[in-house]
Amino acid sequence: MAQTTTIPRLGLGTYGRTGPEGLDALLKAIEIGYRHLDTAQSYGTEENVGEAVKRSGLSRSELFVTTKVADTNLEATQFLPSVEKSLETLQLDHVDLLLIHWPSARDQVPFEVYMTGLAEAKARGWAKRIGVSNYPIADLERADPIVGKGEIETNQVEIHPYLQAPRLRDHARSKGLTLTAYMPLAKGKVSADPVLGEIAATHGVTAAAISLAFLMGEGHIVIPASGNTERLHDNFAARNVTLSADETDAIRALDRGERMINPEKSPKWDD
Repeated sequence: MAQTTTIPRLGLGTYGRTGPEGLDALLKAIEIGYRHLDTAQSYGTEENVGEAVKRSGLSRSELFVTTKVADTNLEATQFLPSVEKSLETLQLDHVDLLLIHWPSARDQVPFEVYMTGLAEAKARGWAKRIGVSNYPIADLERADPIVGKGEIETNQVEIHPYLQAPRLRDHARSKGLTLTAYMPLAKGKVSADPVLGEIAATHGVTAAAISLAFLMGEGHIVIPASGNTERLHDNFAARNVTLSADETDAIRALDRGERMINPEKSPKWDD
């Protein structure tokens, strides 16, 4: 069955945090208080995440590590070996959350193959929790019979004030499934938004922090990415922001279905 411990609501996306500068940024984030580090096989940051965990001085149980199996590793002969390699690169014996990064485009790899692999990774103790990323409702529905009801703990998808994904959000809520918002700052667009800026001034934080606070208030996990120390602090401040009903409604009104990540391999989105 699924874990009872919740996934930390505010995490750090590690895309782009490569090399010595990337490692320094991860260590600074941990110093600030971030405890959830999100990486992926395709990011090239698993090594830095593992090194940051090792150098942090914190016990393993204090840090929550997520990684994702690339869509190039979904075949039965590749799936589990790729997870094993990720653990070696991370210098860990398990991750706290293992996700499928993208469903196989046009079912080039049968859905059952990699969902079974995901369940097997958990059964082997390589992942405490399992989930998915970029899954539409149809794929969520066909996942449960394979891995077991309630085993999928999150669906990591693009969500920000301009893409609030109401159909997917409402479906997830009806199933008790938490969504993880990647790119929650809309590639930095939120920083120039006048509505968010006005609300931010009221709370004494940045527009980015307001965006994150809004998404967390909607029940989502957020994983903003930054290598800048000041922005890491600014984003972390979102944890202490409580928005009024009027402020929340004003941000909900910003939704315009603006999707920024939509590669050729994308599934048919619900929103």
